[in-house]
Amino acid sequence: MAKKTDSDNDNGIIRQFNELKKKHPDAMLLFRRNSFYELYKQDAVKAAAVLAIEIADRMLPDYNKPVKVASFPQSALDVYLPRLIRSGIRVAICDALDSPLKKKAGQDKAENNDRTIKNSIDMGKKKKEQGAQEVPDKTVENTVDVKPAREKKSKAKAETKAETKAETKAETKAETGTDNEVKTEKKDEQKTETAQERKPREPQMVTANGEKVTHGHAYQSTTNPADWYFTAKIDGQQLKPQKMDAADLAAYQNKEMTVPQLMERYYPTKLMPKVSEEAFRMPMEIAGPDGSITVNKFNVYKEKDEQRPDFGKYKFYVQVGDTNMSAVASRQDLNAYFDRVATPNQLIEKNFGERLHLKSAYEKYQLPEGVDPKGVRVAKDRNDNKWKVSVDLGEKGQTSRHEISFDDGYSLFKTKTATREQIAAKYLNTEITGMLAANTAKVEKTASMKM
Repeated sequence: MAKKTDSDNDNGIIRQFNELKKKHPDAMLLFRRNSFYELYKQDAVKAAAVLAIEIADRMLPDYNKPVKVASFPQSALDVYLPRLIRSGIRVAICDALDSPLKKKAGQDKAENNDRTIKNSIDMGKKKKEQGAQEVPDKTVENTVDVKPAREKKSKAKAETKAETKAETKAETKAETGTDNEVKTEKKDEQKTETAQERKPREPQMVTANGEKVTHGHAYQSTTNPADWYFTAKIDGQQLKPQKMDAADLAAYQNKEMTVPQLMERYYPTKLMPKVSEEAFRMPMEIAGPDGSITVNKFNVYKEKDEQRPDFGKYKFYVQVGDTNMSAVASRQDLNAYFDRVATPNQLIEKNFGERLHLKSAYEKYQLPEGVDPKGVRVAKDRNDNKWKVSVDLGEKGQTSRHEISFDDGYSLFKTKTATREQIAAKYLNTEITGMLAANTAKVEKTASMKM
């Protein structure tokens, strides 16, 4: 004998759950049963974690295995539904249908009632026929004479009943129509009152562009409870949730950090003033080492070459004259580009300035305080014939010799847009800082020993 599977037993609410789950796998199904909303299986587990409600293993009438069930009263829907939606969950509210077993039982009951009524009618007919056969022959004449009178009375009664039923139906319809009109008026009044009661949500802050920030909040991940995310809406548009640092989360929960501060922390470019669209028109001119440089194209693309080490990353692409260049874009620069808070000039200078030999691109490099610029040396290594930079720190020691790129050498020797100190700072600042810190610690230790 074949063994029954779970699907064979899914005759009731679980069958409905499984069928709807196949059609809507990414939705949480809320089943309305009596005065409660119930969730089953994986939906129950997820809802219990998000809403902090109890979950239990229950035996359902039409299912032969314990099922995880979470429920809450219908009156709590206005509280729990927004929480689920704010957690990024799609929710579908379903009405539970009667199981096939219950339907079959109802059909069988109706059929039995029909049979009982039919049998009663047949029995009545048989009794009338028997009574007619037992009437003496002498009464046949009287029967023939009386029959038309009886038929007239029956017709009169039937007409009276029909009129009464028609009048009753008409009155019922009129009453029903009146009730429906009253109900409709009440619903319209309730809607009007609700619309008047609902006031637009006050913004938690307003950006420099006049956009309203609402619904700023932190929520816990449903897949990994250790992770928390911050999100908000700007003019009704949902922002992509950002994973929060533990320190920020603690400060927010202790009310030491506000929504505006979290917006500055996780969505800084959303708050900055936008630049004009004219700044993005191509071609455009930027100041170069030997005059203006024409930029013909500037955009963003995703690297699709699987052989490249930066496969799958977003990159800036710029076309300057006959030269095409690309560079991996940082998250901050991407947000600045898409939110239109930085001009192409600024992004090109930041990401391609050194390759274009722009003087402004090297201004960010400076040697630590106390380092003598005379100790910087850029020379060609005779062993490998490459240009390298080093710094002599006197008593503090001497750095290693670091190879410089072709673009930096070109900027140093050809266009004169970079200095030796800037080149040294670019390649050796980390090493120099470490040597200075070690020397300071050594001096302090010697001083303490003398004391």
